[in-house]
Amino acid sequence: MDQPLPETPCAGPLAGVRILDLSSVVMGPYATQVLADLGADVIKVESPAGDNMRAVGPMRNPGMGHIYLHLNRNKRSIVLDLKTPEGLDACLKLAESCDALLYNIRPQAMARLGLSYEAVAARNPRIVYVGAYGFGEAGPYAGRPAYDDLIQGQTGIAALSAQQSGDVPRYAPLTLADRAVGLHVGIALVSAVLSARTLGRGQQVEIPMFEGMAHLVLGDHLGGATFEPPLGPTGYARLLAPHRRPYATADGYICLLIYNDKHWRNFFSLIGRPELSQDPRFHTHGARAANISEVYAFVAEVIATRPSQDWLADLARADIPASQLYTIDGLIQDEHLTATGFIQEMDHPSEGRIRTTGPLGRYEGTPTSLRRPAPRLGQHSREVLAQAGYGPEQIAAMLARGITQDGNEDGL
Repeated sequence: MDQPLPETPCAGPLAGVRILDLSSVVMGPYATQVLADLGADVIKVESPAGDNMRAVGPMRNPGMGHIYLHLNRNKRSIVLDLKTPEGLDACLKLAESCDALLYNIRPQAMARLGLSYEAVAARNPRIVYVGAYGFGEAGPYAGRPAYDDLIQGQTGIAALSAQQSGDVPRYAPLTLADRAVGLHVGIALVSAVLSARTLGRGQQVEIPMFEGMAHLVLGDHLGGATFEPPLGPTGYARLLAPHRRPYATADGYICLLIYNDKHWRNFFSLIGRPELSQDPRFHTHGARAANISEVYAFVAEVIATRPSQDWLADLARADIPASQLYTIDGLIQDEHLTATGFIQEMDHPSEGRIRTTGPLGRYEGTPTSLRRPAPRLGQHSREVLAQAGYGPEQIAAMLARGITQDGNEDGL
């Protein structure tokens, strides 16, 4: 086996972990973005055409779309044409020094490329080989196309939206399935790497998007079907109550959750109706849960009578959880996120000044950081190949034949 790639300067609790990332779009790149933020050295392998998310604007320069910039910071990009013998061999050579390989196409497609688990493990028996794709290979949906919208629909999220609102089914307005299951992917990858370091051997890991999102949805909404025979319908009544939404005030909206007994006593005192604490609908948590639609409707009627800022001030004094309703523009300007350093700015070599979110959490002994801006396509091809043992003439030949690309030669 060749010598491992030398460590790149990095900080964070995952310093020393190296990941070969063959994934694209959102789910896989989000998983590795989180791991890269935590200090892992993520080598992003892209086709000559690049990750599809590079093309999603707005952008200042071609191939550097806004979502791509966020998903791929702290990574290195190398272009490899995996359909050529030389590109395939280079990928396998890189895998020899990596703790994990992540991909998001079907295992059969990986095998056709020459990158099956058996082929990769023959070069590195300790590697963790993580597949993040639509459906588990053991079921009848194996191989079906899977995109965030489809998975949201198939796991009931769009239908739950219609059930709660009384409107038509709608998808959540974010790549919810990609990102939620992407976190599962990251946890699975790190867990298997820890196991490999303990046992001295790697393994295959499968994290399917459909099952991952069903895991999330059914955790809340299995409801009465939890029991056999069922003890009632599926669904979590509080989450499905028609008035579970921002409350309209006299001049806008506020977000409010009156939750425990103390909150309710304080709310009834605030509105001058302390006797309602003994009302059978409101007296206990169980009673409120059983009458949740009526409870929320009552709160909606009361909140509509006064302006937002009056409510927020009085609710704060009464120690009742409430907040203003933000737009995305408002969220970006939030004083708390600004004060904690969550919203950060950095200078990108080709894209200029950009705003992004900082790594999540605080690690006192192994602090995280934004070490690298998102790379241009193939920006690190020469560097990564050289570290893997390729000489200047070999790299030049690969560049000349289009097997790899040098993102530093695009004039940006």
